[in-house]
Parts: sequence; structure tokens; C-alpha cells
Amino acid sequence: MAQDAVTSKEMAASCGAPAHAHTHWLLADWEQMTREVNRLQVRIAKATQAGKWGKVKVLQRLLSRSHSGKMLAVKRVTENRGKLTPGVDGKVWSTPAAKWKGMLTLVHHGYPSWVKFESAGWVNIQSAPTRWGVLSR
Repeated sequence: MAQDAVTSKEMAASCGAPAHAHTHWLLADWEQMTREVNRLQVRIAKATQAGKWGKVKVLQRLLSRSHSGKMLAVKRVTENRGKLTPGVDGKVWSTPAAKWKGMLTLVHHGYPSWVKFESAGWVNIQSAPTRWGVLSR
């Protein structure tokens, strides 16, 4: 019985996704990801030329939230000439583990519920009422 437990543990350790963050980054299939992103970009360009703006919006959303799109975005930013320049968060992602964790932090938060679409564009976020401003009236 002890031998069965050991073999099942070994099997569990050897199958599935890599256990460490740096391994995820190093084992990525970059060619496949590039093909997926390029395919989506071509579809966006064709939908734009055809004037199908709803399709463009859906495809852009799909691209910006896809795993491949995020991975290539992080790779493009962290493996270029300005790779030692910190981002807006003040951090430099120089190790594969940091790049993987940085890719996982790229999530969509959306606009606040009070932002309304107007004919000229989005309402300026700076001019939105704050809780203190509303309470002090």
C-alpha cells in the first residue's frame, strides 16, 4: 500500500501544469500564442474594414482578456530596450516568475458605475463627485 501511495504522489507531481511560476513562463509556446494573437488582430482589421463595429468591440475584448494576448503584452514590455524602466507601479519584472505573476495581475476592472457615455466621449473622471464632496453639500 505504501508503494501505491508513493507512485500516485509521483504521478501527481509529474502530470498537469508546472508547479512554479517561473516554469509557466519558460515553458510557454510563444509561436502558438503569436499565431492566436495575429489571428485575432486580422479578424479585428477585417471587421473594421467591413464596418462591423459590434464585432470589433467583441474581438478587442477577447484579445485584451485572452491568455495569449496578456502573455505577449508582458513579453513585449519586459524584453525590449526599456526593460529596466519601471512601470506605473514602480516595479520591474525581470525574472520569469515576476513576469508570470505580472501577467496574472492584468485584469479588467471596467469603469466606475457613475461614468456615463456622452456624445463627446467618456465623462472626465477627475470631475466626478467624490463621497466627501457629496456629503459636504
